Amino acid sequence: MGTDISGFLEYRAPQDDQESIWYSAHGLSSLNDSVRNYDAFGCLFGVRNYANFRPLAAGRGFPADASATVSARFSQLTEWYGEDGFHSTTWITWAEVKAVDWNEPAEKPDSRLHEYRQTSSGLRMTGKSSWSRVFAEAVGLKAGEVREWAEGSEWVVGDTLYRSATIRRRDAVTETGEWQPVWEAMKELAELHGDDNVRLVVWFDD
Repeated sequence: MGTDISGFLEYRAPQDDQESIWYSAHGLSSLNDSVRNYDAFGCLFGVRNYANFRPLAAGRGFPADASATVSARFSQLTEWYGEDGFHSTTWITWAEVKAVDWNEPAEKPDSRLHEYRQTSSGLRMTGKSSWSRVFAEAVGLKAGEVREWAEGSEWVVGDTLYRSATIRRRDAVTETGEWQPVWEAMKELAELHGDDNVRLVVWFDD
């Protein structure tokens, strides 16, 4: 079963000379179409963190001061699906996103071996695998056995190269990928309201 993300962008602004409150700005699905990218989920929020990143904003829970729109949506989901219907609710501000070192590597190699095939233009990555029967038989792993492999370890099995690799944040959240419209929207809101007054609230379901 896969894991999907949902959420909203919010901004904080004064209300009739009173204390600032949060307002809903955009639904996440309108910006990145809820793409299922586990490397990004792990890098940003610690969910499905197979690549072993230090998450930027994991496990913060639902913000107590969330906007009326987001609070109502979250209450509706809780009523429909119960508290077990979604998980890993958290949030991150634009100030935090701006401060990210996208060249930072994960804390250890990806728990999935990276698979490559030789093509006329060189090696081409074809996927990542946490378990491969062909690889397991070649290196003597028992059924379901998982090991940690040293960075750079390689095996050629048939026409496939298996490699243990550590990826960087920019590999998980690419400059031209599905998260860029989200960052652009947060940046635009921050120019009006300030970096600490713009945040993304998210939750996940399986």
